[in-house]
Amino acid sequence: MKISKNFVVAAPGVAIELLATAVPALSKARLKDAMSKGAVLWRRAKQHKRLRRAQAELLAGDRLELNYDDELLARHCDDAVLLQDEQHYSLWFKPAGMLSQGNEWGDHLSLLRFAEQHWQNKRPVFLLHRLDREASGLVLLAHSKAAAAALGQLLQQHQINKTYRIKVKGVPAGQGKIELPLDGKDCQTRYQRISTDEQAQCSVVEVDLITGRKHQIRRHFAAMGHPVLGDPAYGSGNKNQQGLMLQAIRLSFRCPLLKKLQVFELPASLRQC
Repeated sequence: MKISKNFVVAAPGVAIELLATAVPALSKARLKDAMSKGAVLWRRAKQHKRLRRAQAELLAGDRLELNYDDELLARHCDDAVLLQDEQHYSLWFKPAGMLSQGNEWGDHLSLLRFAEQHWQNKRPVFLLHRLDREASGLVLLAHSKAAAAALGQLLQQHQINKTYRIKVKGVPAGQGKIELPLDGKDCQTRYQRISTDEQAQCSVVEVDLITGRKHQIRRHFAAMGHPVLGDPAYGSGNKNQQGLMLQAIRLSFRCPLLKKLQVFELPASLRQC
């Protein structure tokens, strides 16, 4: 069942009662579950947030938006793993199947929400960069506006080096650079083949992004005729029972906050290949 409902509160009242009246097809138990999983958005003038408290007192003129998808709300995924805490920011392993952040349909399957709950809202959490839902690997989260601004600037200036490891169909050249424009913009991907399984006709490749475009690695290697195994969107003949074989395995940058070079590696126990 999927329901989207957007309405303005006519008279002051309690959130769960107002929602139950506006959406009679859903029980209060289902509505409370949806609220706890971030599927209800609240707006008042310029203020807006996810409304999680069923007993929240609302005012006339407040706007509520419910986006309910019972299949989505019933989904589960593996937990994220905190790998390193640097106080100003932290390093996490995002598993495949977890979003980097939520959307209008909820945030219970997102790294951002998982981290908020881990810190029990005692620290702010800012997402600095994203990984596709199907991908896994290293993600940095900031814990202050100053840290988010400093690290965000590094990202914009391409001063945070990101290395990925993928498994692709076939045997690409030992190393090279892909310079195929994407979405009308220059785009560069540097890669090196690490190993090849001749019997399975697939290869493990390490990739460094020189630029960053949406699905850049996946699109570039599919265009080369060596799509990433398990990619549901790009390439053909690359189905894989283990899912998308793409991981962010290394991050390195000179930290402007700690004044030192930071090199983070994904532990071998969490690597796909």
